[in-house]
Amino acid sequence: MEGAYLASDGGVRRLGLDEAAGWDGSGFLWIHLEGRDEIDLAFLKAQHDLPDVAAGALAATETRPRCDPLGEGAILNLRGPGDLDPADSDKLVSIRFWVIDGKVTSLSRRRLAATPDVMALMDSGHIRDSGDLVAAFAKTISKALDPQVAALGDTLDDVESDLRPNEIYRLRRVITSVRSDAIGFRRFVAPDRDALRTLAEMDFDWLAADDRLHIVEAADRFARMAEELEAVRERAALLHEQITDLRAEQVDQRALYIAVVAFIFLPLTFITGLLGMNVQGIPYAQAPWAFWGVVAFCAAIGAAVLAWFVRRQWLRR
Repeated sequence: MEGAYLASDGGVRRLGLDEAAGWDGSGFLWIHLEGRDEIDLAFLKAQHDLPDVAAGALAATETRPRCDPLGEGAILNLRGPGDLDPADSDKLVSIRFWVIDGKVTSLSRRRLAATPDVMALMDSGHIRDSGDLVAAFAKTISKALDPQVAALGDTLDDVESDLRPNEIYRLRRVITSVRSDAIGFRRFVAPDRDALRTLAEMDFDWLAADDRLHIVEAADRFARMAEELEAVRERAALLHEQITDLRAEQVDQRALYIAVVAFIFLPLTFITGLLGMNVQGIPYAQAPWAFWGVVAFCAAIGAAVLAWFVRRQWLRR
């Protein structure tokens, strides 16, 4: 996906990195690099219009969303959906920009989902300057992330409707996953909002009024997502508490059943133990009906104890 675009009066054409290195300053040039190849880093260092601070920000291993002015340009870092690194705990992929009038240099360590869409806009001629490109990325990233954030809330809606005692173990895993995703997203969504708001307030000639409007719109979308993620975290915590209460009720109910069974068999154990003593003088020991009489007597005692529990409503759910 890496390469360069040059937009001029003659239209938009793609360039190789070698061609982009010889840019004469005419038209609008966008250079995009992907990965951590040493050739890409060497290319950045060879750019005469790229300050060392900006080159270091583009090549940094760990980044957070930010926007800092540097002379007539700006360092901008954003995070959005993309191809995640399985070894990394981050939920969003970073893209870093060095933006000046007439030229944008961007780098992402892993492929960002918004990049092909922005390249398509570039090919179609909708992007003509630096402000258009930054606004397009802000808009596309926020729109791509919005459904994923909304899906977390929808998942919690499903959990609330399925909250039953026999489902608590499965639902607890779902809630844990949703809460983890919400925390991972919010770690970068709120800084994305702040970075875009900072950019919209900067006084650069390459930021037109419509570009600022699109950037503010994307920042507002990030702000709404940050609020929704906070709500998801709170709802997940409440649902976790409800599941904990359901588990406690289950344990209490099962403990009650065990206690009831033990209470029923306690007098029966006493009776059978008394009659089972190997001593002389046990009444009706030689009577043919004695065994069934004792069985009936034990059954009557068990039924009486059970009826007493039912009358006291101890067995109600």
